[in-house]
Amino acid sequence: MEPGNTACHGCGATLSMRYVLKALGKNTVVSVPASCWAVIPGALPNRTLDVPMVYTPFAATGASISGLREALDIQGKEDYNVVGFAGDGGTSDIGLQSLSGAMERGHNVFYIMYDNEGYMNTGVQRSGSTPYGAVTTTTPIGKDRNFKKQNKKMVADLMIAQNVPYVATATVAYPEDLVRKLQNARKMEGPKFIQILAPCPTGWYFSPEKTIEVSRMAVQTHMFPLYEFQKGTLKLNKPANPLDVRSYLDLQARFSHLTDAEVDKIQAYIDERWSELLSKERNSG
Repeated sequence: MEPGNTACHGCGATLSMRYVLKALGKNTVVSVPASCWAVIPGALPNRTLDVPMVYTPFAATGASISGLREALDIQGKEDYNVVGFAGDGGTSDIGLQSLSGAMERGHNVFYIMYDNEGYMNTGVQRSGSTPYGAVTTTTPIGKDRNFKKQNKKMVADLMIAQNVPYVATATVAYPEDLVRKLQNARKMEGPKFIQILAPCPTGWYFSPEKTIEVSRMAVQTHMFPLYEFQKGTLKLNKPANPLDVRSYLDLQARFSHLTDAEVDKIQAYIDERWSELLSKERNSG
């Protein structure tokens, strides 16, 4: 990844791409659908990446990386990494069928979901990955308090349920963990899915210099648990001193309208999900 891009200041998605390519190296082909990353490289003839990058329709990332993998194998280029790099809108919603198909067929590919919890490129609209309580342009407060009323769809959990050989969650606040997981995934044959929390200052309404702090707090409050799933065994990252979720929510204006009761509801959901993950870890393997 070269210097210079058109990303917003503090963009977690840009850091995500930098770490992914740092881990996977130059023998990598990246397929990107409609998303923030479709515009971050800039307009032609400018570019940000020194690896081949293929633009694909919004829903087709899974199909695109399947075709790229087959084509490279035919050419004898099995050592190339094929990476789908898609946002949460193009993964949890529009591209879910394509993703599931690629994983089911068993292609030796990486699917990276950079999760900024909304359709940020087109104006901060709600996605399936937007957490409960968040304000977006399609879930405004207004007099009816029309914030997001559904819990976040965790695509990584869905991939575990589909028995994908390698599944992990990661975030930009812990680059060593992210790079290690990518290197572990690289050693495995077959499909790999990694969901990276990529905080968005523009859509989450926090100052750009706080991206890493917000990312770290998501993990420390169990709002975004980090785990690694390999061939049926789940390993969960456990923060030494977990914090209440309010300390995470207070960093972002998209949650500033929440009442104490609504924050308690989020905390209860987080505690329940954390307990379920601990149980799965104990019973896996």
